[in-house]
Amino acid sequence: MRRRSAAHGTVEVYGAEPPGVSRALPGSPQERQSPTMNVRRSAAALAAVGVLAAAAPATAADQSPSAPSPKATVPHGLYGKSDPAYDGVWRQSLTLLAQRTLGYRPAPAAVDWLGGQQCANGSFAAFRADAAKPCDDKTKADTNSTAAAVEALAATGGHGGAVGKAVDWLKSVQNEDGGWGYYPGGSSDTNSTAVVIGALTAAGTDPAGVRKSGKSPYDALPAWSIPCDQDGGGALAYQPDKKGKLLANADATAAGLLGALGKGFAAEAGKPPAQDACAEADHPTREQVADNAGAYLATAVAKSGHLQSTLPGAKDQPDYGNTADAVVALAADGRTEPAKKAYAWLEKHAGPWAVQSGPAAYAQLILAAHAIGEQPGDFNGTSLVSSLNALGPAPYMDSATGHSDSTEKSDDSDTGVWWIVGVGLVAGIGIGFLLSGRKKRRS
Repeated sequence: MRRRSAAHGTVEVYGAEPPGVSRALPGSPQERQSPTMNVRRSAAALAAVGVLAAAAPATAADQSPSAPSPKATVPHGLYGKSDPAYDGVWRQSLTLLAQRTLGYRPAPAAVDWLGGQQCANGSFAAFRADAAKPCDDKTKADTNSTAAAVEALAATGGHGGAVGKAVDWLKSVQNEDGGWGYYPGGSSDTNSTAVVIGALTAAGTDPAGVRKSGKSPYDALPAWSIPCDQDGGGALAYQPDKKGKLLANADATAAGLLGALGKGFAAEAGKPPAQDACAEADHPTREQVADNAGAYLATAVAKSGHLQSTLPGAKDQPDYGNTADAVVALAADGRTEPAKKAYAWLEKHAGPWAVQSGPAAYAQLILAAHAIGEQPGDFNGTSLVSSLNALGPAPYMDSATGHSDSTEKSDDSDTGVWWIVGVGLVAGIGIGFLLSGRKKRRS
């Protein structure tokens, strides 16, 4: 997943990118010039490189993403130490979701921080340094941060009012093609549309019934699905390029697959696909879009077990964030074996990446484990759970699970507790990134 931002320009992302680089934001002018770059929700933070193709040059990012920025003050209750300007709401939302899949009740301070970021109209920006100050025209609310917050607040429970207002705002900024762009008024894209679908499902709203000009988000997704007989067949594009061509994007493919299934970040394993290979269809249904996307991802990870970074300067480098997203997507589409293969690769290689990247990365890996029923308490000798919980206020074990409220050792998940987050998630969202890493998560 990638970290999302509330401002046009660049954003730090976590994935295969080496530290010290920035990427364009999803839906930003730079990214629209470069549709081939990975884009995802997915929220998340970390490294960087230059943006792709015709994109404008990126500015240098903090060389040590996991360390506090000299100019950044991390608010009480927020997870992670890095500057939250571009991904505060995103990384907090993924963290709370990951904790809920493990049976934890997030710390009140953590939930209060997230809820306090909401604007009066129901929207969320990537981060508001002064949450006591009313949102104004300068507040860059975005669909990705808002959708991620909806899933997290729905999962923690007791926030029906905030969730309802956020959903109303998302409905108000839906585009006429049925989809959503990163910012209100921006062209629809696969990643943003998918993360909003996850939020709607988490909130108990059927995405098929959310329409603008008669079209739902399920009508938008097929337009970004690449026909089987073309290069990248089965994959989804982030958006058409300037010439209207669809270019395969693994991050958008993982996001779009979950969206087409009506699921979110915390999706669980689904039924096997109707068929393994990409199936041609003049007017593919959303289920066919999902299965074709699953076929593409399964092939992409078949040889090495991971996805490759497409960023300049990262040739032959793995993309950890997008691989974690692919695990969740593949599992949701019932492709258990390729999902487990990719997770096994992550278990061997993604530890250092998570240490560097922080809470969103740990959350992504936990959600990947959740999707295939693995135990994140033993991730190649490291507890993803302890590592995540140590980055912010300690959660406590939900009494409904029958376990102690103590956070010591219980977070190693030796008990195998997996919490089903809400009726909406049971209906299909699992969680409802990136994500993506997200872009930024988008990517």
